[in-house]
This record gives sequence, structure tokens and C-alpha cells, in this order.
Amino acid sequence: MQKTILIHGSGHKASSWQKTISFLDHQEDSLCPDLSAILNGREASFPNLRAAFAQYCARAGVPVHLCGLSLGGILALDYALDHPENVKTLVLIGTPHKVPKGAFALQNVVFRLLPKSTFTSMAFDKKNTFALGNSMKDLDFSGQLGDLRCPTLILCGEKDSANLKSARFLAGHIPGAELQVIGNTGHVVNEENPRGLAKRLNEFYGRYC
Repeated sequence: MQKTILIHGSGHKASSWQKTISFLDHQEDSLCPDLSAILNGREASFPNLRAAFAQYCARAGVPVHLCGLSLGGILALDYALDHPENVKTLVLIGTPHKVPKGAFALQNVVFRLLPKSTFTSMAFDKKNTFALGNSMKDLDFSGQLGDLRCPTLILCGEKDSANLKSARFLAGHIPGAELQVIGNTGHVVNEENPRGLAKRLNEFYGRYC
């Protein structure tokens, strides 16, 4: 079986996938890159991150199954668009199809007020969190979604109000995409409902693996 790469969001680390993996049928084929680590000391700009992620996928052995949450979903979507021949299936969880500028500006204000220690549990330190955010503020995949051809599952927590609209947009514009809304769950699906997420992933991968 091809490798399944599970990609965390900017507010978490690779360890956020541990519980979900424990419920997967093919745990031994699951990989969880730490996004900060794969940068190898380079600044966390989106161009650097997407290049590092492409190298990671190549080392894993393509084609791969990609499953990303939030920032991880953006990376997975970006890679699938750039390297369609290397992606077997795509799962996007709580993933925006474009960066919402209003929410981004508000987030920046909040982040500036937070002490550096707050960022120790997040994917990147305070400096790199800002660098990454600023490099992504103009991202918009809206016009490219129709180019995707791999089987795609869109997942979103019922309480993730910030991303439900985008989940429906993705499902409506990616050919053949399937949308599932996970009840009584917020944005961080892999931590809030790991068993429910794994059940949906097992069913999806069972069709294509």
C-alpha cells in the first residue's frame, strides 16, 4: 500500500495525529511530518514550506495519499495541484480554499499580543508564525480546483463555522469530491474526534487502496 501522509495545522505538531492513527486500519503506512522540522532551519515562508513538503513526499515514495488539516490541507491541496501524478487520494479537513483576509488580520492582532511562550505548543515559533502568515495572505485556489482529478474527501467539523462555507465550496468545485460534516466537532478534528475521523478515513481509503 502507498504511504498516507497526515499533515498537521499551524497550531499543532505532528503528535496531534497520534490518536487518529491508533484507529486506522493501516497504521504502519502512516507518516506525519513535523512541518517545522522539514524546513531544516529555513524561514517558514510558504514557498519554503511547499518546497520542503514536495521533497518529503518524494522521499516517502510517490504516489501518496494526502490528508491535511487546516494549513496541512492547504499544503496537500497545493501539492495535488502541482503534482497530480503523485497523489493517489486527497483528504482536506477544515481547509480554506483561500485565505480570508479579515480573519487573517484579526489573527495577526491577537498573535502580536501573545507571549513567545504561547507558541511552544504550535508548529512554529512566534517569528516564523508571522513570516508564514504574511507569505500566505494572497493564497487563493478558487480558479484551480476544477483541475483536480484524484478522489477527494472534504471533511469539516459541524462547529467549525469558519471553514464550513469553504468546505462546501471545495466540494462543489472539485470534480467528484465528497463532503462529510462531522457532528459535534470543531476545527481540530484529529484531536476532538479521532475515532470518528479514523472511521471516515478507513472507509474512504478502503475504496481506493
